[in-house]
Order: sequence, then C-alpha cells, then structure tokens
Amino acid sequence: MKIDGVLSQAMLGIQRGLNSARGHAAEIASAGQFNSDSPTDLVEPMQGLKQDKLQVQASTEVLKAYDEMIGSLFDTKV
Repeated sequence: MKIDGVLSQAMLGIQRGLNSARGHAAEIASAGQFNSDSPTDLVEPMQGLKQDKLQVQASTEVLKAYDEMIGSLFDTKV
C-alpha cells in the first residue's frame, strides 16, 4: 500500500466512526421520546457507540503511526 493510501484509510476510518456515532447517538436520543417503557431499544445503539469509539481509536493509532513514520523518514533524509 502506498504511504498516502495509509493516510487516506486512517482518515476514512475516523470519518466513518464519527458518522456512525452520530447515527447511534440520534437513535439513543429519539428512543426515549417514543417509547420509554423499553430500555432494550437502547442496547444496539449503545453497543454501536462502543464499536464506533473503538473504530475511531484504532484509526487514530494508524494516523499516529503514519505521523511517526513520516517524521522518521524526514529525520533520516536530513
């Protein structure tokens, strides 16, 4: 994979995680307005939020590794 491909994939992973988190948060926010008798309706969006958090964290770690690698390459060239 090209080095710029890694950057693109990391950014895409962060964007996807954040977009998905917005959707899950909207589901949680609207669940109480329609049916407060069923807390089980919140289980899937809550799990989704946890997965979204892990997605963003993992993509951020890829971005950090990319940054360190680029820094090392520049240090070696100079």
